Amino acid sequence: MINQLIEQIQKKDAPIVVGLDPMLSYIPTHILSKAYAELGETLESAAEAIWQYNKGIIDAVYDLVPAVKPQIAMYEQFGIPGLAAFDRTVKYCKEKGLVVIGDVKRGDIGSTSAAYAVAHLGKVQVGTKKIAAFDEDFATVNPYLGSDGINPFLEVCQEEKKGLFILAKTSNPSSGEFQDQCFVSNQRPLYENVGMKIAEWGEQCMSEKYPYSYIGAVVGATYPEMGKVLRALMPKTYILVPGYGAQGGKGKDLVHFFNKDGLGAIVNSSRGIIAAYKNEAYARFGSEHYADASRQAVLDMKEDLKQAVQK
Repeated sequence: MINQLIEQIQKKDAPIVVGLDPMLSYIPTHILSKAYAELGETLESAAEAIWQYNKGIIDAVYDLVPAVKPQIAMYEQFGIPGLAAFDRTVKYCKEKGLVVIGDVKRGDIGSTSAAYAVAHLGKVQVGTKKIAAFDEDFATVNPYLGSDGINPFLEVCQEEKKGLFILAKTSNPSSGEFQDQCFVSNQRPLYENVGMKIAEWGEQCMSEKYPYSYIGAVVGATYPEMGKVLRALMPKTYILVPGYGAQGGKGKDLVHFFNKDGLGAIVNSSRGIIAAYKNEAYARFGSEHYADASRQAVLDMKEDLKQAVQK
């Protein structure tokens, strides 16, 4: 799957992933009102509004970006109808030729980890058949429990040729409470030790076509100097970079996340794209044309990254 991701990045000249992280407060009134009128103020109507909102954005940007990243928590809060909207979104994105990164941040051990891996990346055995459930192309994983939590995912990735993005240095302000603390044994902070372990895991899952593994890392745009260190520690690792835009990351901060070949990183923007119409810079589009605002936000992000990376 890393091959497809790289080829789509090159084809569209856009190392961008759109985070499909919908909240009801982002959804324009005309979409919500229609869903409420048809289904009442219910979990079903909320899920329907999310689906319609997502579809509008996907239709507006699928020709510009290689990948999307739906955050499952935004769907789970609406129960079974929300998960149905998540599943519908994943399937529609794949119909549009997009690589889907399931932002599920799973992290457990043994049979539980194996079940998570099967649910999101593999196939579950049902009688004589093997059936894919959510069927994303990549999943985000928390490595805090060590190799016991990661190995079941590696096995499914090897079997299905799918991939992971493992949390290394996250973009949130309090990430340093644990991630920046040093190991006594080697005086490296935790995030560096995790980065080295990700590189080690990645050696088991190398692309046969490109000098990259399909086991990637998550490194926040809000910590560019740490990103530079991790890039050096993980030369064959693709980095998923959250924190661009609404969280403060800018193109100029991301130069060192990329390798000299111009590859090696894909930058996520969520509300900066999907709720762009609420931003003063795109207010001219209005809520009725929210998807056009999202498209323009992608075009502007693409130009920002291009100017930064090519310098």
